[in-house]
Amino acid sequence: MFGTYCRLDLPISATALDVIRATRRKFKRAARSDRAQRDARHAVYRAMLRHHAAAGGLAARWRL
Repeated sequence: MFGTYCRLDLPISATALDVIRATRRKFKRAARSDRAQRDARHAVYRAMLRHHAAAGGLAARWRL
């Protein structure tokens, strides 16, 4: 999942909503609204938000 997060090309200053919007654009159109895949989509969103928080933590720690 980290590779997918890297391909979102988001700055560290991006908000959580920006991360979710960028992630949503990576899904195929049919998968964006499929009720059967809702839990899987939300798991991907949570993973992307965790990676974004970790990247922000690294940037703050190293003052990048």
